[in-house]
Amino acid sequence: MARLTALAGGIAVALALIAVPVAAHEHPSGITDLVTPAVVRVEAVSHVEITLLDHVGRLRHVERSYDIPFGAGTGTVVNPDGTIVTLRRVVDNPDDVAVLAANKIFAEHHDVKIPEDDEKHRLRDDLLDRHLQDCYPPKSDTATCIIDVTTEITAYPNVSPPSADGFKVKLLEAGPDPDSPAVLAPVTPVVGGVGMPTAPLADKVPGQEGSPTSVAGFLGRPGPEVAHTVEIAHLGKGGASGDGGRPFADPEEKADEPVKMGGLADKGMAGAPVIGDKDGHVIGLLVGGGKDGRMIGVREVTAVLAEAKVVPRRGAIDTAFEAALTRYHTKYYTEAAPGFQRVLELYPGNVVAAELLKTSLAKRGGPEDQGTRKAASTAAASTPLWPFLVAAGILFLVAGGGAYLLWRRRTPDLEPAPPEPPAAGPVFDDGANQTVVVRRSQSFPVVPQEQQVMTASDPAIKYCTSCGMRLGPAHRFCGYCGHPSET
Repeated sequence: MARLTALAGGIAVALALIAVPVAAHEHPSGITDLVTPAVVRVEAVSHVEITLLDHVGRLRHVERSYDIPFGAGTGTVVNPDGTIVTLRRVVDNPDDVAVLAANKIFAEHHDVKIPEDDEKHRLRDDLLDRHLQDCYPPKSDTATCIIDVTTEITAYPNVSPPSADGFKVKLLEAGPDPDSPAVLAPVTPVVGGVGMPTAPLADKVPGQEGSPTSVAGFLGRPGPEVAHTVEIAHLGKGGASGDGGRPFADPEEKADEPVKMGGLADKGMAGAPVIGDKDGHVIGLLVGGGKDGRMIGVREVTAVLAEAKVVPRRGAIDTAFEAALTRYHTKYYTEAAPGFQRVLELYPGNVVAAELLKTSLAKRGGPEDQGTRKAASTAAASTPLWPFLVAAGILFLVAGGGAYLLWRRRTPDLEPAPPEPPAAGPVFDDGANQTVVVRRSQSFPVVPQEQQVMTASDPAIKYCTSCGMRLGPAHRFCGYCGHPSET
């Protein structure tokens, strides 16, 4: 029993010293930081080159060029090569800009009043009216205008300092409706480097009514006075793609979310990513306007991406950023700072990484820094682990040895091995039964030893009176306690 107790005690001590709790940090939910570095401002302009052939008097060629802005909204980068998803109405002009250009050049050259719109108008002067009608498309053999229309789409990334010129993109694919998703790609492909930050796309839209979301986008071209805007909204009930998208509805009825989100769409956030609260992934795009802001789901987005033969994926910038972001949101600021510095090395100007790095540097080593607090707690409350392991091993051996000796002592019939007989000396009378005094040496005083030997009924058997150990026939001293036994 003693050996088992000692063994159990040693194991318990060792386990207690070795066991070190490990804190697991899950990625925080309900954040927009995974998406906002990939949000861009998208602006579209119709560029018109028009030549008016004036036949009214002397033949003249009148040339004009017009840039007609028609679309502005928000897009989301979904591939390191710069592929963007937004809405068709942001990048596809529904107006007939050729007609608008004809009205404009005719009014300017002939000094007549014609509305600057994309409607075909009539003039009271028959000659001018005939020439105006021949200026309108479609082009014919008697056309008085030669018109060339191109669309120029520019994306402005979320960087600091802001990009004055952005980068040109082209339309790859778009759905049939103005609020259908559209896919854009850079006119000049990205060569080398690690590309751009991207936003992760969710697998599906949350089905629960009232699910919280965030919408991130730009109300203007990025610059010192225009940062990305983030607004909170909640998903309403139903809303299939054929119904114009899923509505928004505040479950607490504190805000009229359809009106709020519709107003944001009109101000430049049309096409902005709607971000799920669960893991910070994009679950859809903001559509609508006026008093009815809605959301089209991520499956419609991925369907158009598939038609454009584009595979959304994440890159090296996103891997480094997400690792640093996890440390930041779990308040390990000392560890987060180098991660954000790495992100800025890969993609200089990343506004979100720069801001989080600034906060991390300000808070590292402070009372909020969990890494510093953990290190201080460990230094104050503990020492290195190996001394405790050594101590545990020693305690285990000592406890085991003590248990073994205790077990031996409690065994009644255990006898020590008889010592070797002396080489020479007097022969003792085994039959003597009286106590005698033995002189050990002339240099030691005589010490009286009283009743050191007990005699039994059998004269041949002796026991030590000090400890009770049975003595052999040739024992001069007790083999257990060392008292003299000579008679």
